[in-house]
Amino acid sequence: MGTRCFAMLKPGILNRRLVGEVIGRLENKGLKLIGLKMMSISPELASRHYAEHKGKPFYESLVNYITSAPVVAMCWQGDDCVALVRKIVGATNPADALPGTIRGDFCCHTQYNVIHASDSDESAEREINLFFKEDELIDWKDESSNWC
Repeated sequence: MGTRCFAMLKPGILNRRLVGEVIGRLENKGLKLIGLKMMSISPELASRHYAEHKGKPFYESLVNYITSAPVVAMCWQGDDCVALVRKIVGATNPADALPGTIRGDFCCHTQYNVIHASDSDESAEREINLFFKEDELIDWKDESSNWC
């Protein structure tokens, strides 16, 4: 089964028509997509998602950005899923994100970060439960080894 990781494509990815590119990078790594939905985030859900940042100077801009346009919420599964997704996503600060990572290739400003990814297994569980009901996650049998 492996572990799970929550990831969210933010408005900057949707506005630039890069959803397929980003999902392809995660799939190409061998991670299994078990939950996917496009949605508008309410200020209340944004507040719950970013609860750890309340009171920080950038909190309001985070909420404003994430509620400004639709996002794509995803649940990925695989061995060491959080660590793998974080490597593919790259450093939070775009200046530190290496070329070849999602942030390194598609992000210029931390304030308008293009993707969110859980930073621990505990965060992943909390975030998955915020954005998905259990019946929206499908742990399907991967038959790809039969096709190669």
